[in-house]
Amino acid sequence: MNCRNVYDQLPDVALGNMPVPPEVDGHLAECRECANTLQALRSTMNLLDEWRAPAPSAFWDVRMQARLREEQQKASSGFLQWFRRPALSVAAAFSLVLGICLYQAGRFMHDSEATNGAASMKVIAPTGTAVADLQYLDKNSELLQNFDALDDMDGTDDADTTN
Repeated sequence: MNCRNVYDQLPDVALGNMPVPPEVDGHLAECRECANTLQALRSTMNLLDEWRAPAPSAFWDVRMQARLREEQQKASSGFLQWFRRPALSVAAAFSLVLGICLYQAGRFMHDSEATNGAASMKVIAPTGTAVADLQYLDKNSELLQNFDALDDMDGTDDADTTN
């Protein structure tokens, strides 16, 4: 057995959770470093078993309660404290309403500019020009598409009727 495998089992052996396996015992007899590590772990465990935590002072509870009250008072005077003051609450509500009104007014102005701008940019070309024809097709495109659909439903070609 190598030192690494033994080293993984040393804490359990030092605590006495498991009996020492024969291969680990044989390795500890041959390897002085692993034996010293096991002895150091056992002495550390013994010292920890003997150690006792010191008793808290008689005034610890009183000081802890006072500290908790201080922290609770700090927390209550924190971020949301201004909400409890009426003047600030009214100012916040007023600024919120004002912001919404300005936003809606901006949207209304933008919509009216868009419709007025389209009408003011409209250019009426003289009849018989290519621009006038394109404007006519653009304005009446839906109507013209419906006429084409009616012609297709008829089943007769224009070429057959003219000849």
